[in-house]
Amino acid sequence: MASSVSGTEEVRVTALTPLKLVGLVCVFLALCLDVGAMLSPAWVTADDQYYLSLWKSCWKPVSSEDWSCNSTLATDWQIATLALLLGGAALTLLALLVALLSLCSGSRSRCYKPVAVMLFAAVVLQVCSLVLFPIKFIETVSLRIYHEFNWGYGLAWGSTIFSFGGALLYCLNPKNYEDYY
Repeated sequence: MASSVSGTEEVRVTALTPLKLVGLVCVFLALCLDVGAMLSPAWVTADDQYYLSLWKSCWKPVSSEDWSCNSTLATDWQIATLALLLGGAALTLLALLVALLSLCSGSRSRCYKPVAVMLFAAVVLQVCSLVLFPIKFIETVSLRIYHEFNWGYGLAWGSTIFSFGGALLYCLNPKNYEDYY
């Protein structure tokens, strides 16, 4: 921390700690993974006959070469999953923007808590969506063939983990660490 005195005013300049920089990278990675998860065509796959994303469900009958697809926005649990995931992504984006703005404006330490709160709220929304999705999928979709939760679902969990890590890093008391830099 550096300070200079000119007359009666004191100007404080705080250094960006490595922990906050890593937190900012975590938030950026979480947002990238959120986008990848939402755009992924493969949340659930079953051999080469079925796949389910957040937006559509497609299957290929055994006797046909053509895929038949329906929108997933017709069932309430799939809409709820999408809404919770979008809400978490929106909070993650907002947290990233606040963190970047505070970095550019020099008012970093005042924005640590709001960023952490937004990230924890995003984690809660995303965990709710990621727990709801497999429970309701298994309850409502009856596939008679082997199926698995695929990389789109995994990206969403990755996003949640990075958001949680970023939130923890932004929770660390900056006053204890900034004096060392």
